[in-house]
Amino acid sequence: MGINLDKIMGFNQRALTVFNRRSEVLAANLANADTPNYKARDIDFQAVLKGAVEGEKSLPLKVTQPGHIRAGGEEEFGELLYRIPHQPAVDGNTVETAEEQARFSENAMRYLVEVRFTSDKIRGIKRAIKGE
Repeated sequence: MGINLDKIMGFNQRALTVFNRRSEVLAANLANADTPNYKARDIDFQAVLKGAVEGEKSLPLKVTQPGHIRAGGEEEFGELLYRIPHQPAVDGNTVETAEEQARFSENAMRYLVEVRFTSDKIRGIKRAIKGE
């Protein structure tokens, strides 16, 4: 009887991937805080993880010809949503720097917690293999 690491670590891997992608999106928002008409985006984190827990997966795009454009991976995380600002800017930018920084920090902390959970799970598997 073998150990199926994909089954054991699947959720942790998915969560780390979503946290990482969300960091990229939030960093892009912060980088464009002064860009006129830039619209802040975010991932519906709860919906993505709920889909991962329930095992819902969208069908991947199939590339049948060499000239087809490959999907950039956004479908893996669901649709990027636009954030509605509390205080809209005159130039049309919807990035609220303090709010973005808070979300980025929260996401970073959650990422570190998930790394810790994953590390503990790996440590437990290693102990089981060694018979400790």
